[in-house]
Amino acid sequence: MVSRMFRLETEVDKSRQDLLRRRLLATNTAASPVLRALRGTPGERELPLQVWALDDSGALAGGLVGHTWTTWLHVTYLWVDERHRGSGLGSRLLAHAERVAHAERGCTSVRLETWDFQAPDFYKKQGYEVVCVIPDYPPGITEYTLTKQLAAS
Repeated sequence: MVSRMFRLETEVDKSRQDLLRRRLLATNTAASPVLRALRGTPGERELPLQVWALDDSGALAGGLVGHTWTTWLHVTYLWVDERHRGSGLGSRLLAHAERVAHAERGCTSVRLETWDFQAPDFYKKQGYEVVCVIPDYPPGITEYTLTKQLAAS
């Protein structure tokens, strides 16, 4: 048995991070025929998808920030100003992003994360299903991952 010594460092290093990302991508591509088939295609890249709601004065009333990748829309943020909550604006923002992702980018599924005090029930009403529950992430809070299949038009 060969004994190897390693020096472990905890510093933030952008060049090593980029190298690690490239090497992991190469390893994953070599190991997965699905990822290998994606290489060099438009589906390989994450494309930002953002939807903004502005009020009569042009102020931000709400918005959705996410991205599409392969056949998935990933919703990163969805927020509605407190004055407009309960008006259906959140549903409209989400539905618009789903339509764009499906009709213009060929997405068939959506995923997102939310905390227990945020909006899990809101997303369930929009047709999302809980696929993962992580208690105490962070401590005292439960995180939910939800997904939804987009219907063919």
